[in-house]
Amino acid sequence: MKNGKISVIEKIGYGFGDGASNLIWMIFIYYQLNFYTDVYGLAAAAAGTMLLVTRTWDIFVDVIIGMIADRTQTRWGKFRPFLLWMALPFGIVATLAFTTPPFGDTGKLISAYVTLTLLMLAYSAINVPYGALMGVISPDPQERTALSAYRFSFAQGAGFVVAMLAMPLVATLGQGNDRNGYVLTVGLFSIVAVLMFLGTFATTRERVVPPPKQKTSSKQDLIDLAHNWHWQILCALGILQVFFVAIRGSSMIYYFKYYMNDATFAGPFGWTIHLGGALGTGPFIVMGTLTSMVATFLIQYVTPYTGRKNAFIGCMVLGAISLIASFWVRPDQLLLLYGFHFLYSIFTGPTAALLWAMFADSADWSEWKTGRRATGLVFSASGMSNKLGWAIGGALALSLLAAYGYQANVAQTAHAQEGIRLLMAVVPAIGALACGFGMLFYKLESKMPQISAELAAKRAANATES
Repeated sequence: MKNGKISVIEKIGYGFGDGASNLIWMIFIYYQLNFYTDVYGLAAAAAGTMLLVTRTWDIFVDVIIGMIADRTQTRWGKFRPFLLWMALPFGIVATLAFTTPPFGDTGKLISAYVTLTLLMLAYSAINVPYGALMGVISPDPQERTALSAYRFSFAQGAGFVVAMLAMPLVATLGQGNDRNGYVLTVGLFSIVAVLMFLGTFATTRERVVPPPKQKTSSKQDLIDLAHNWHWQILCALGILQVFFVAIRGSSMIYYFKYYMNDATFAGPFGWTIHLGGALGTGPFIVMGTLTSMVATFLIQYVTPYTGRKNAFIGCMVLGAISLIASFWVRPDQLLLLYGFHFLYSIFTGPTAALLWAMFADSADWSEWKTGRRATGLVFSASGMSNKLGWAIGGALALSLLAAYGYQANVAQTAHAQEGIRLLMAVVPAIGALACGFGMLFYKLESKMPQISAELAAKRAANATES
């Protein structure tokens, strides 16, 4: 790191971490609900209750992990060691979560509760420290925006891989048995994820440290967090952001399988590519993911002119408009659906990167205001919002499917199709609009130049004293 600039190698290395996480997470977003209902064999209502129950209590784990990480002292730093320690457990329990045991309905439901809970515990233990790592690699807000852009570009790249390969691998490795196909596919992705987490550990460094005279106090850390209104606003927006992504992502496979007509064309090597029907989800996700990935990487060059707050609000509003317009797409209008999806992906793709760059600013504000720094606790919002947003979104999706009369693996009634269309367009649009409106209450961005300058002066003075 020279002149405050982070090397491209370190930015790529940091991006590996979210790429690793999303090799598993995007399978959950796109396929987990359908796996539970159509492959594992759970009723939609039971699966929805499970998601809500397991995620509601689990959000408190993220706070605990954040506090543990803040108090960790090793030669590798506070947050990097968790990437080394937790990579393999994360990969193992991810595979278990997609394993269908030879039990009856009650036994399978209990097994799903246990494996999903274990996976989310492992997710917290590796992703809370990973998110906090961005706050200590560099103190510069624009470098953090660049780090966040790399991070979410890799995350969306992982989504691209999942969209391209997950279902073909399930079919190929399972040889007609989707239960075997899922566990083998997720096992393969888990191996790659473990290696990528280790790559992040090896290529990154921690440079921002708490004030040298700071005393450890869990009570004071929580009090500081309770008074950090900037963090609370961002945390609420994080929940909403994951909520609408989870709603739309999990509904795609139902939308294509039970609503859109199929259309095929000949691809390379004699492949037949399905743009609609049951197999149309993959190409649809691929197009959206590639668009989002490019938009996310380029946002770092836009924010110096617009600011992160204005960019976030504009993206959410425009994304919501494209979602609402897509509600009226007919089953034979694939081209129109892809067009709306392209616009949605351009506008909403960069929003996660913008949001998480702001979390680092809220950690700086807390240090500037209180003289204390608890980066891990601040970034525990990452895991909290991901899991709570996914739980609410997933539970609502399954509840709405059940309310509209969804039945697995049969032709759906017009009423059930309407519920699926609402999940694909209107419900996530409401979430996006709520996100954009909520960002109006975030007031920290204009204060960051002053805060960054004063913190830099304090750190330089502390280094001289040391």
